[in-house]
Amino acid sequence: MCRNIKTLFNFEPPATDDEVHDAALQFVRKLSGSTKPSKRNEHAFHHAVEAIAAAARELIDSLETTQEPRNREEEAAKAKARSALRFA
Repeated sequence: MCRNIKTLFNFEPPATDDEVHDAALQFVRKLSGSTKPSKRNEHAFHHAVEAIAAAARELIDSLETTQEPRNREEEAAKAKARSALRFA
């Protein structure tokens, strides 16, 4: 499940709030061991997602680098090439 969490820092255009939320959701799913919480745990699950998304956004916004921003399309192509080699 955590394999789906992508690097969000230093991209042009910057990571969207939806991307940060999706990464937080994947993280909470991994920690909790479930993709959909029970009714009893629904509030705690969603609260954790929102708290982690806020912390992740704060982290991404506060990080600094001297590197040039990465291109999303180029990184996606590299990942696809690695996947093709891995599963060929």
